[in-house]
Amino acid sequence: MTLDEILQDIHALEEDLLVYERKYGIPTETFYESYMRGEEPEEIAWVPDWSMWAGAHEILKDRQERYRKQIGQAESTPNTNAALS
Repeated sequence: MTLDEILQDIHALEEDLLVYERKYGIPTETFYESYMRGEEPEEIAWVPDWSMWAGAHEILKDRQERYRKQIGQAESTPNTNAALS
């Protein structure tokens, strides 16, 4: 993936997470901690959203890590430093 593609994914995923945060009234980090502890949603109808929300959060973390790695590689390569400025 290019840096541009990664950034596009990051922005889209952040927007997706905001939708869930507004819908359920809790921050993603709080939701994800309870999700990872195996807590279940109050309503059975929320299960698909919870799965999608957790998945979006995990993909976002992956994309952020990819971004950090690619930026780190670019900064350590002399010819790309000018392009990052």
